[in-house]
Amino acid sequence: MSLDNEPVYTGGCQCGAVRFRVEGALGDPSICHCRMCQKAFGSFYAPLVSVRDAKLEWPRGEPKRFQSSNHVKRGFCAECGTPLTFEAPHDSFDGVALAIGAFDHPEELAPRIQWGTEAKLPYVDTLHQLPGQETMADADSTPYLKDLVSYQHPDHDTGKWPPKEWK
Repeated sequence: MSLDNEPVYTGGCQCGAVRFRVEGALGDPSICHCRMCQKAFGSFYAPLVSVRDAKLEWPRGEPKRFQSSNHVKRGFCAECGTPLTFEAPHDSFDGVALAIGAFDHPEELAPRIQWGTEAKLPYVDTLHQLPGQETMADADSTPYLKDLVSYQHPDHDTGKWPPKEWK
């Protein structure tokens, strides 16, 4: 928490080249099913939360941006490709929104509304019915998992990244 009891959120990209810090209340977390968001995230939908009036800082790096329409830019890490922002005009309801999965604690930002439902893929509502397995459940048939070393940035701020021994 900040000194004046405003909530503080941190996050960043997969490789650690870009980190963000948000101080203040966020908007309602949402998921957008529109085709632009599907393509921008390379996924079924885009989980986003608006920064609104909170203070957004980029303590390490800054996203590269792609103008996806005449009004919106999409920010992503130029090093690893992690989707990071949806940036609408600042006078709009949205303004800047951040990718929920890029937060250090995405579990705190459960979506409360869906947008762009006209492009919602027909199987999204039944994904929870699929059988599920933990990552290591089938390590015998996927041997690389047994000695896998993650180079992903941890879910907390670091002074320097990557570690010297990884370079």
